[in-house]
Amino acid sequence: MQRAMAAEAEASREARAKVIAAEGEMKASRALKEASDILTESPAALQLRYLQTLTTISAEKNSTIIFPLPLDIVTPFLTGMNKQ
Repeated sequence: MQRAMAAEAEASREARAKVIAAEGEMKASRALKEASDILTESPAALQLRYLQTLTTISAEKNSTIIFPLPLDIVTPFLTGMNKQ
């Protein structure tokens, strides 16, 4: 009887832990969506976030860092090449 009660209590704890984890994931996804909405509305905010990310990456002890360029910077060069 004690084993059955212990198993039931363990199953209940595991179920509650899964619910708590799911609630955390939901809050995190909502926060990411809000951040995305803010960054979408403001190109300057997006650029600042990009620079902040570069600062964080540069603080790590990596030997190689690849800097992606926004397409709006590269596009004039690509269209100029097509005219030749």
